[in-house]
Amino acid sequence: MKRGTTRKYKTEHQIILERKMVTQHDVMIWDLDKCVGCQIGPEVCPVDALTHVDAVLKDGRMVVKQAVDVDPEKCIFCGMCEVMCPKRAITMTTDDKTMIPVQEYEVFPILVRSTKFNKEAFDWSRKDFVIENCPTGVISYNEAADTLDVDQNNCIRCRQCEVASDGAFKVVQPWEGSVELHRDLCVEGCTACADICPTRALHVNDEGELVLADYYCIKCGACMQICPIKAETEEYEITFEAQGMTHTRTHTRITNWEDLPIRVERWRVKHTPVESAAWLSAISRLADDKAEQTEIDRKRALRRRDLLKALKGGSELLK
Repeated sequence: MKRGTTRKYKTEHQIILERKMVTQHDVMIWDLDKCVGCQIGPEVCPVDALTHVDAVLKDGRMVVKQAVDVDPEKCIFCGMCEVMCPKRAITMTTDDKTMIPVQEYEVFPILVRSTKFNKEAFDWSRKDFVIENCPTGVISYNEAADTLDVDQNNCIRCRQCEVASDGAFKVVQPWEGSVELHRDLCVEGCTACADICPTRALHVNDEGELVLADYYCIKCGACMQICPIKAETEEYEITFEAQGMTHTRTHTRITNWEDLPIRVERWRVKHTPVESAAWLSAISRLADDKAEQTEIDRKRALRRRDLLKALKGGSELLK
């Protein structure tokens, strides 16, 4: 195989792309255990190197997880998918050092996201409850400092720790948007969206009903991908200005919103300043233009009994 050619290795748990050149050695790794086969990667890829792999459903349940696949002949190692991945399922290195080209060359911004812990405001009787309710296992007890640590590189900002800790954690999510569940439109007996949801935004409650805890949604859209009632789309053109030039791109939009049981909208993303055609084109594919901005009231969310009940063992705290 010629130098500079991308090699692909795929296992049950990973997709690895490797490109060795005279000047550098690039590696991209997709963690398929983390990946939920969401909309974002294929949407943002500028060269259509990513394709969605459908889940296998049986009697309304997921038996084979949905995922993505990568075409090594198309991938240009730009890193757009890594920046935007809501599950932090992608890592990129150049010469064994973390490097994301679109950020290195200031084509893409850094997304604004954080998880902070205030130990002075924490009821320490909830320590195990908080740790057990982190869906990605990134919260741990630091005995030496008597505090809770967060692995910021792998936190998906689901905000379950906020509710579990009664506000001692404060999470900044990058995406602003909305999620709606219209149970009357669901296929009878189907709960596949709860199977794929990486948080407890969609879950089956103690009564066996599919319910939505909207505050935990990270706007990945995996639920819409797995739903047997599929979105229908049409193409349209957008025109925008970037760096003194006018650009036109063809995108798609959903035309049957009212028929969909689960509806995820991304409105805006918090990020550091950047202006490039690549970023503006990507964000126009991922976000809807909203005239107004709706902020979910964090204090109100902390008082919502349904959010606490959605957590593992949360019902016990309501007694």
